Amino acid sequence: MAVAKQKSMGKALQAFPHSYRWDGLSIATILVAALVALPIVTLIVVAFSGNTENLVRLGSTILPRATATTLILLAGLAVLTGFVGALSAWLVTFFEFPGRRIFSWALVLPLAVPTYISAYAFVEFFGFTGPLQTLVRTLFGFTSARDYWFPEIRNLGGAVLVLSLVLYPYVYLSVRALFFLQGRRAIEAGEVLGASHSRILTKILLPLARPALALGIILALMEAINDIGAIEYLGVQTLTFSIFSVWVNQNDIAGSAQIALVLLVLVFGLILGERFARRGQRYSEVGGGSTTGPFKRYDLTGAGKWGAFIGCTLPVALGFGVPFFVLGFYAQRYLTRGFDEKLISAIFTSVGLAGIAALITVLVALLLSYTVRVKGTKPINALVRFASIGYAMPGTIIALGIFLPLARFDNIVDGYMRDWLGISTGLLITGSGATLVYAYVVRFMVIAEGSIDGGFKKISTSLDMAAYCYGKGRLQTLREILLPLMRPAIATAALLVFIDSLKELSATLMLRPFGIETLAIYVHDLASRGRIEQASVASLIIMLVGVIPVIVLTRTTLRDH
Repeated sequence: MAVAKQKSMGKALQAFPHSYRWDGLSIATILVAALVALPIVTLIVVAFSGNTENLVRLGSTILPRATATTLILLAGLAVLTGFVGALSAWLVTFFEFPGRRIFSWALVLPLAVPTYISAYAFVEFFGFTGPLQTLVRTLFGFTSARDYWFPEIRNLGGAVLVLSLVLYPYVYLSVRALFFLQGRRAIEAGEVLGASHSRILTKILLPLARPALALGIILALMEAINDIGAIEYLGVQTLTFSIFSVWVNQNDIAGSAQIALVLLVLVFGLILGERFARRGQRYSEVGGGSTTGPFKRYDLTGAGKWGAFIGCTLPVALGFGVPFFVLGFYAQRYLTRGFDEKLISAIFTSVGLAGIAALITVLVALLLSYTVRVKGTKPINALVRFASIGYAMPGTIIALGIFLPLARFDNIVDGYMRDWLGISTGLLITGSGATLVYAYVVRFMVIAEGSIDGGFKKISTSLDMAAYCYGKGRLQTLREILLPLMRPAIATAALLVFIDSLKELSATLMLRPFGIETLAIYVHDLASRGRIEQASVASLIIMLVGVIPVIVLTRTTLRDH
């Protein structure tokens, strides 16, 4: 009995942890990383296959203007999202004022609004027939647009405003989490030195929160780089839109790949910038301050409390309230005509594609996270991190890198089938929704992997060791012990991937086969033809579905109120 137990222990120690054997799990991880690397490799190959004359033409016409516009857009976003996110996090974390508990979660609501839907709603809200200009004409007796000046929303400044009002919650969430961890000791130290609240914020809290501030801003900028619907609708030519325009309008695949490489360099520059900003930064969790009691906030009075109330109301009202009001108003009028058959078809298509993508993404994320758990070697960890970089790549880059090799594969198969059997297979992959699912899996892998990896880390590895000692293999341990405990994390991962896939526009716009229309495409096509009212119901559905991950975020990250 003792000998058998020793053999079981030896077998367990060989299998767990940190095994350097390249077994099936390791090979599967390599394959996943290769599939993620495919778009990048394709872009490099195609970009360098283009002739120098084409590159010179792009460098003298499209690239300078698109690059400058992109950089100005990102700079404006960094300033505005950083200001709104950090200020609202500071107010909600350290002060007590009317509505603070509501604002603590309501400030996250704009994340439920896709950027392209926000752009459609803002153009309607600020347009000539919108409520603001109608109010101006009513109050001052104007009869036409020539009688008064009103700011134009369809320009670069408008794009900065619209995107910032949707993306600032990334900064709010990251900065608020760090503010709460720091507690009040930093504030108490400033008070001892006689500093005011504003001086404590600028001289103590913000320097300490620089890693979180940088992380939130970088996430917001990556989302902005991925956007194509809002940018196109607002008339701004960024690098992302240029990729789409050169491919579709000019049929220049090599040129699109060259622009995509420039954009990819910019994206990785942002990632390196965020790492550089966080270098050497350390902070420790100090709970609620110098006491062991609950986190105490300062009571604001007079003008201060109403200033804080207005400061928190404006981002929520503009970022979530304006789109919800505009789309809700149009939707209640349009619903009296009944549901459009195309809308119903788009809903079923979106649910089907997003459901398949969520299932595959969760399965692959389980593979990656479990491989890290049972092996944990440096090469494996590096491969898993690489397999999760899809979220950093804009959808246009992923779409371009996926479409080209898969289209070539389809053509090769079709050619062989014609030669051998005399039949045409057509576009087996690119003519179906498979390319869309592939793009969704690559882009949203990090969301599922992060959720599932977090679930695994909450389960002690002693359970694995105990299972190995009783003769259970890895697959049996995973199926019978770990997966039942991982159900909440798996469900969360699947839900987040499903909803993000449902909202994705950039990759869908470039990869959708003829005859396949998702909710995002349905909204985009109608909005591009000025039929916002008809697109309102689908837009509202996407918005309301997007509220679900916001609820998940607030439940998991905002537990101090």
